[in-house]
Amino acid sequence: MEDLKHLVLLMIGILVAFTVVMTMVAYTVLAERRVLGFIQGRLGPNRVGPGGLLQPFADLLKFILKEDIVPDKSTRFVYFLAPVIATTAALMTIVVYPFGPEIHLPVIGTIRLVIARFDVGLLYVLGVTSVGVYGIALAGWSSNNKYSLMGGLRSSAQMISYELALGLALIGVILQSGTLDLYSIVEQQSGHLGITGWNLIWVQPLGFVVYLIAAIAETNRVPFDLPEAETELVAGFHTEYSAMKFALFFLAEYVNMFTVSMLATTLFLGGWNGPFVHQLPWLGVFYFLGKVIFFLFFYIWLRGTLPRFRFDQLMGFGWKFLMPLAIINIVLTATIQWSGAFDYLGKFLKTTTGWGG
Repeated sequence: MEDLKHLVLLMIGILVAFTVVMTMVAYTVLAERRVLGFIQGRLGPNRVGPGGLLQPFADLLKFILKEDIVPDKSTRFVYFLAPVIATTAALMTIVVYPFGPEIHLPVIGTIRLVIARFDVGLLYVLGVTSVGVYGIALAGWSSNNKYSLMGGLRSSAQMISYELALGLALIGVILQSGTLDLYSIVEQQSGHLGITGWNLIWVQPLGFVVYLIAAIAETNRVPFDLPEAETELVAGFHTEYSAMKFALFFLAEYVNMFTVSMLATTLFLGGWNGPFVHQLPWLGVFYFLGKVIFFLFFYIWLRGTLPRFRFDQLMGFGWKFLMPLAIINIVLTATIQWSGAFDYLGKFLKTTTGWGG
């Protein structure tokens, strides 16, 4: 009976988590179009539903009803498989992110707001997200289009290069927390006000900056959107894709934005931690989603503000600037951790101000 109860709760958790994420992804697209319209001095979509709130459903209907065109000379099996790989790799990481602390329900009992918790959750995230590049590379190659192939090659080089800096930026957090379990990393950032214990505040500011830049490049967003550079490559790796196959690539990009935002929130901004979470655990869910929305707005703001890099500048920035910074952050963190400075600072804050993790 307990096994059945656990299975039912697990299925409900998966359904709720994916529904929340997919709904937020759909409305992130609408928010991006409206915010970009505001930045550029226009309105954006505002006709479908009150204030344009039904626009995502109209877009989905358009994708479903569009003609599905397949190039004659394409490698058909790989051509169809590529968007599935990209979308699956993007969605699989959602199961390990903790959306909130333990919640006590009258009938059900105590539940954790995370679908799957295991000791190597961070390693799982890095491993699964790295598979997404295969979908993009295969899409560019299988389309039998020069523009698509160039976009796929660019994306492969870019994602492999910036993945190194992104992974190295997270080593500082691992050294500080001593675990790869995302739930435990969030618990260790619990401070007096839910802010002073964050890794960003006085532990990993350099690692956070490196991670943020590398994450933007990993998701192919402005100013690192070279694989989809419209002015050079038409639409890049998905030039030959239409209808639902294009929608899957579109979905994968925005889910990836969402997942790297959740990872940044979990590792650097304290996850669900915030004022009064210990008294009202449900507040943790809103804190977590609020921080994620902040990152998504930052993505949109950058798109409306910054120009695109040249490709040689993009690669040089990753290898000559971000990589050394990430290595410096590891050396600094290891040195400070070895000297015990973090422990002394935490004890000092706790004894003098009542703050500290």
